[in-house]
Amino acid sequence: MNPPTGVVTFLFTDIEGSTRRWETDAAAMRIALDAHDEALRKAIEGHGGWMFKHTGDGVIAAFASPPSAIDAAVAAQRALELPVRMGIATGEAERRGDDYFGVVLNRAARVMGAGHGGQILIADSTAELITGVDLIDLGPRRLRDVSRPVGIFQLRADGLGVKFPPLKVLNVTPGNLRRPVTSFIGRESDVADVVALLRGCRLVTLTGMGGVGKTRLSIEVAEHLTNEFTDGVWFFELAAVTDPAAVPDAVASVLGIAQQPGMSLVDSVALALEGRVRLLVFDNCEHVLDAAAGLIEAILARSKTAKIVATSRERLMVEGEQLWQVHSLDFGAGPESAAVRLFVERASAVAPRMSLAQAHDAAAVVEICRRLDGIPLAIELAASRMSSMTPSEICDRLDQRFRLLVGSRRAPERHQTLRHAVQWSYDQLDDAERAMLARISAFAGGFDLEGACAVSESDEYTTLDLLDALVRKSLVVVGRSDGRTRYSLLETIREFGTEMLTASGEATAVRIAHAHHFAGLETKILALWDSPQQREAYVWFATELPNLRTGFRWSADNGDLDAAVAIVTGTFFLGYGIDNYEPVAWAEELLEPARAVNHPRLAYLYAMASQCWLPGRIDDALRYGDAARLLIGSVGDELPFGAEGLLSTPYANSGQLELAIDWCRTNLRRGRDTHALTRSFLIFTLMVAGCEDEAMAVADGLIEDADTSRNPYTLTFALMVYGFAFRRTDPRRSREALQRGLEAAHETANRSNESQLAICLATVEATSVDPRAAFDCVTLAIRNLHDSGNITTVCSPLAILSTVLDRLGHHEPAATIAGFAINPFTAAAVPELTLSIVHLREALGDSAYEALAHAGQAMSNAEMVAYAYDQIDEAR
Repeated sequence: MNPPTGVVTFLFTDIEGSTRRWETDAAAMRIALDAHDEALRKAIEGHGGWMFKHTGDGVIAAFASPPSAIDAAVAAQRALELPVRMGIATGEAERRGDDYFGVVLNRAARVMGAGHGGQILIADSTAELITGVDLIDLGPRRLRDVSRPVGIFQLRADGLGVKFPPLKVLNVTPGNLRRPVTSFIGRESDVADVVALLRGCRLVTLTGMGGVGKTRLSIEVAEHLTNEFTDGVWFFELAAVTDPAAVPDAVASVLGIAQQPGMSLVDSVALALEGRVRLLVFDNCEHVLDAAAGLIEAILARSKTAKIVATSRERLMVEGEQLWQVHSLDFGAGPESAAVRLFVERASAVAPRMSLAQAHDAAAVVEICRRLDGIPLAIELAASRMSSMTPSEICDRLDQRFRLLVGSRRAPERHQTLRHAVQWSYDQLDDAERAMLARISAFAGGFDLEGACAVSESDEYTTLDLLDALVRKSLVVVGRSDGRTRYSLLETIREFGTEMLTASGEATAVRIAHAHHFAGLETKILALWDSPQQREAYVWFATELPNLRTGFRWSADNGDLDAAVAIVTGTFFLGYGIDNYEPVAWAEELLEPARAVNHPRLAYLYAMASQCWLPGRIDDALRYGDAARLLIGSVGDELPFGAEGLLSTPYANSGQLELAIDWCRTNLRRGRDTHALTRSFLIFTLMVAGCEDEAMAVADGLIEDADTSRNPYTLTFALMVYGFAFRRTDPRRSREALQRGLEAAHETANRSNESQLAICLATVEATSVDPRAAFDCVTLAIRNLHDSGNITTVCSPLAILSTVLDRLGHHEPAATIAGFAINPFTAAAVPELTLSIVHLREALGDSAYEALAHAGQAMSNAEMVAYAYDQIDEAR
């Protein structure tokens, strides 16, 4: 055959231990060598190779294609009896007569030399050109006389060995990187991502708050890249360098570089690194930021082969810098999370019998990791307490985390305690940044720019500049959603900021500003709720609830009644629409102080408090309703959105239907039903009372009137009562209205109306040809109501479920659920339940029915919901 030219694949072979074999039995070795040579010749020539040289006891062959070389090597190994190691590499080569020249031959020889008898090793230059071959990636390795690490793969095939000793490669890498004594937990994907990022650029800066694990991640990244830097990996700890001017000296001393005549030390370091293939890790740059950035900039400008990983609490601002934010460890996966695994492993070092076998211990450790924000340093310090405490005892003391979490005095000072770690960051701030950090600690659960301006008493751009500085220094976290920016503090930073706020003497003023900010949003947020953008108001409420709760608590506890009332009145309809009853409880709390001063919004507070019937407190609700009706009737106090009809609900649900109807009629005559709410409440109550003809008459034009309000809540509520009114006389019209309402309620996040619409639609489907169509609606309603704690209304979908199960012949579960669901309201609102109970008594017998109903009545709310889900699944 013609010898290949251009890009050639070379196969090098060698007999392992041949010298010893010659010395032991030369005659036998001579015979074995003849068989060896013949087997190699046949395999190489049989696969199109050209064997052009013998090297002692081995051969060198050239192939035009990598697969041919692979096949020849496998065939030869299967035929050989002597332990032969083989190496394959591909590259440009120049043929001179019967020989070849080029760096690829040296590389193939060194790859072969790294192996053992029976092993076939392939360089990355060949591996990337072949497919369909089983290769074991052994990673990049440093080989003698090869300037850069070579990726080496082991070929695996039938008839070949698999397990071999470690490769014979250069193990000593220049540098000063030291492997940590503790294991690396929870950031495996981060390591891979940073390694990939560094391969595409020359400077990666790992940023994050103190104690989050930047140093540990940088070391792990460097470990993964050690073999790619022939001149080593060098680590520079800058935390102990207090004088920025000393940064070049610290780096030069580690590298052994002397200042050159007529040059600065920075330039001398950069010059010495020129042409060197080194990875440099600059750790803790934040307190000497400008000096570190200047040195790194000079190195990158002079040396094209050096790469740098830096850790800092803020970016270096060097051209070409790529940032990687180091986040806290995940704790959301509970006992399986990285944060918990870190706690358990570190705790085991001081408490060898540490275990999460007990549920209360597991729950406590998960809570510890959650409250410590997943910060590795904080978790490790907490774990060190396991030598003398239980997880529950540690968890109970986390309110004093800065006193509790104290570690070894041998650790770097900034990591000896959690306070040291946070203080280290705080000390890098200027006065204005420190003041801002303290003031924004008043927020719970995050804040926006408008809120930050309110507590800082600064203009928008000054506040924005300070927030930007705190974000860059990894003390404030930024989140972006729907084109809006929201800021937050990790709880550990927030607690530290709270201490600083108290020490500043500004705590009272800032908390007043915080509460007044949210009280002052009442008009704005209610206008948003009373618009087609209502869903945004619900999102705002869910997002700001921790702040609303904090602002209300401060105002109520400190006698700022107007602010507390404004927070309640500004959030009641938002909570009501999504089945959140916390503002109802706030309204109850303010009744006495508001009554003592005859507050102008007292009637509104009573009306809101009357909705405590939803979580089951009907007697209190009736008492509050009575007080509200007297005030509205005597002083003319009005509710927003013409919502006086809301006061009818506790009476309707306690069986006082006539009183509820009269109240709605009275308020309709007053002409304030701007959103058709009172009219809707009247229709619903008329239906429950059995006055269907009147209800349908009043419902005429209801949807059109509600539509004009452009308020999704009032429209979906109107669609619900309209569908309810016509459910018996015109099921098609009823179903259309209810389905339209259900879709609209879901789209606009009106969870309360979604539940009611699902209940009404279930009553329609329950009487259809196939009652199983009601299951989806019943399931939706039960889930929503149970999740929100509405233990009163949840009886309605359960009542419907009982009637459906009865129709399907599931009599025993139908009777059990009926026992739980029957009450004066469900008996009136779902008259089918009464008929179903009569049928169940006939089918089961009175005694059997009573026993089952009693069992259902004795169930807790949670038990009944779980039972209902099981029966729905079985009935399907």
